Amino acid sequence: MQTKRRHTGPFLCLCILLLLCISGFAQESSNPAAEGFDVAGSDAKAVAVADEVMEKMGGRENWDNTRYIAWKFFGRRMHVWDKWTGNIRVETKDLTVLMNIHNMEGRAWENGEEVSHPDSLKKRLQYGKSAWINDSYWMFLPYKLKDSGVTLLHTGEGETADGRAADVLQLTFKGVGDTPDNKYLVYVDKETRLLTQWDFFTKYDDEAPRFSTPWQNWKDFSGILLSDDRGRNKHTDIAVFNMLPESVFSDPAAINLSSMK
Repeated sequence: MQTKRRHTGPFLCLCILLLLCISGFAQESSNPAAEGFDVAGSDAKAVAVADEVMEKMGGRENWDNTRYIAWKFFGRRMHVWDKWTGNIRVETKDLTVLMNIHNMEGRAWENGEEVSHPDSLKKRLQYGKSAWINDSYWMFLPYKLKDSGVTLLHTGEGETADGRAADVLQLTFKGVGDTPDNKYLVYVDKETRLLTQWDFFTKYDDEAPRFSTPWQNWKDFSGILLSDDRGRNKHTDIAVFNMLPESVFSDPAAINLSSMK
């Protein structure tokens, strides 16, 4: 009696293809790009490296679950950032700005006196947001490789200034930030998969960088990795909090963050 032969080849191929698609989707969804990330203009190799970096720094879930981060930009300008709401506190020697970076609402105090004139207040609030944009990039760039407006390309393999092999990623921007014409090359160490250097270009078509700076001394802060060493300058007073009193973002009175850990 002749039995019917089952043609499993096409079915097996279909199952394998489906599993690969599911696997690829899961990998992508573990670190989804921000709305407005230039998917079409970016390349797959660069995106894959960016996802490796995120995973090495603690993973997207830990980053998203981190709410409050404080630091002093090169030890002189203090920031406290509520990642979930966009509330920030920015302090310099003479100025304290308490505001929300999303709706630009807030208050400011200069030399202990509240800034009440609308035009003057607007300038102080713009200063606060611009300071946050600049200083947070110096602090959190590796977490922002797939941000809105970013085009991300893998430009090849290279070496950092100290001779370490790295994947080199190029970031350019479309209509975001205060300086959208900037360009960065970031160096992802072949062994550690952490960012270890960046090159900054004032214009995206500049041939030579304006400066090159290391990213060193990565440390764990409540499940995420942060780096404080930029060569000649260093961030200080880095701290991560699960909870902070609302007054941090509403009261200009001096705060002692170390007592709130």
